[in-house]
Amino acid sequence: MTQEKKQRKPVFYRFLDWVERTGNKLPHPFMMFVILMVAVIALSAILSMFKIEVKHPAKDSMVAIRSLLSGEGIKYMFIDLTKNFVGFAPLGLVLTMMLGIGLAEQVGLMNAMMKRFILGAPKQLLVPIIMLVGICGNIASDAAVIIIPPLAGMIFYAAKRNPLVGIAAGYSAACAGFTANLIIVGTDALLAGITQEAAKIIDPSILVNPAVNYFFMIASTLILTVVGTWVTTSVEKKMGPYTPKAGFAVQETSMEITQAEKKGLRLVGVATLVYWAAVVAALWPKTSVFRNPKGGLVPSPFLSGIIAFIFLWFVLIGIVYGKKTGAIKTGGDVAKHMTAAMKDMAGYIVLVFVIAQFVSYFNWSNMGLVLAVSLGNLLKAWHLTGILMVVLVILFTMFVNLFIGSGSAKWALLAPVFVPMFMMLGYSPAFAQVAYRIGDSTTNAISPLFPYFPILLGFLRRYDEDAGIGTVMAMTIPYALVFGLVWIAQIIIWMVFKLPLGPGAGVFM
Repeated sequence: MTQEKKQRKPVFYRFLDWVERTGNKLPHPFMMFVILMVAVIALSAILSMFKIEVKHPAKDSMVAIRSLLSGEGIKYMFIDLTKNFVGFAPLGLVLTMMLGIGLAEQVGLMNAMMKRFILGAPKQLLVPIIMLVGICGNIASDAAVIIIPPLAGMIFYAAKRNPLVGIAAGYSAACAGFTANLIIVGTDALLAGITQEAAKIIDPSILVNPAVNYFFMIASTLILTVVGTWVTTSVEKKMGPYTPKAGFAVQETSMEITQAEKKGLRLVGVATLVYWAAVVAALWPKTSVFRNPKGGLVPSPFLSGIIAFIFLWFVLIGIVYGKKTGAIKTGGDVAKHMTAAMKDMAGYIVLVFVIAQFVSYFNWSNMGLVLAVSLGNLLKAWHLTGILMVVLVILFTMFVNLFIGSGSAKWALLAPVFVPMFMMLGYSPAFAQVAYRIGDSTTNAISPLFPYFPILLGFLRRYDEDAGIGTVMAMTIPYALVFGLVWIAQIIIWMVFKLPLGPGAGVFM
């Protein structure tokens, strides 16, 4: 009996086993939203019979749940099917961003840029650079999770440091810090679009631009880089020096940057300076068409069209780099690379079709508004309208994130409730989005259902053939816990001091 107790896994590992078993039983996100659509249709019909209604928070009128199985509801579902899909705000934003980013990725720019930053880092800045590049790696979507961990492991090994720690650091930075960045990327566009759709439940005229969390995310990137460096140092002390087992041959992979890549990156730097200097020059005059009628930038056409500026920048640097390295020889090659990038978006487009219908049904039936107002009133009655409420939302999102890996699917599911609820309590849609982003990122590194979890094991086994889930957890749990605590502390500081989350976006309405 004593021997059995000794061999039992720790509680947290058993919890993760349960998460894996439960998560594997969940349907594919596409089918999950199909099921949710059917549930919304049925629930709207049932609840409408009970004449459930609430007072609209912004209008002096009562709002009741409408049945999707009524004549009006059935007509709406059929007539607005296409409109719901093509009018879904995140779709156009994300596809536009991915045309530009996809071009830069297809010609090899993203790969070369990440290698250049890490391989060129001074020894004393090695870990901070790995953390910074990993956190900002979401500029290339999920590519950072594939590129940075093995690169970090190789550099640690060459520096006679523990390569397992380097791999864990690169993986945790790219996963647990996924939503943060120093620039506006596809994630910002995707989430802002969903947030705007949800915010319209309360205020149909509201606009949520992709830059609403920009200041918070810049600070997050720098803070997590410092914190991640400290965690890496602590993990490395605990793990000790690396000693391969007798007879085990380390699989080394060359990550050298070619001369063509170096020249291409230099030209990209020049093109970037010229482009953004031109943008600044266009914005400088008070009478600029990109400023608002009062001559300000918040709000302004520039912020509303920020995606166009970033898209053009990525197209420019992608072409400059591709021309220099030979990846682009003719104009047709640009279209070819963009097409290849769009192939990877096919699954997203299919998923968005059902997500758009679900969100539209939820909003049309008024179930989102009724639920948000009811939850808001309940939280007010329980006096849970401040820091504790925000922390509970983050913790709930962290838990859900262990089961559902798709960030867009989770936010599409939660935003119609969270965003109006936050607005009911006096908080801005941008603040609700920040709370979600923290929970959505932190537990990525420890979720056994995260799609790159098995790949991480493969990276580790290049240096330790016995590496298993226990090895992964021992090295990634510290990052998830510390990142979570630090991020929660950061959002509390933003709340207390009422700091701006982004241009024209604050914590409160």
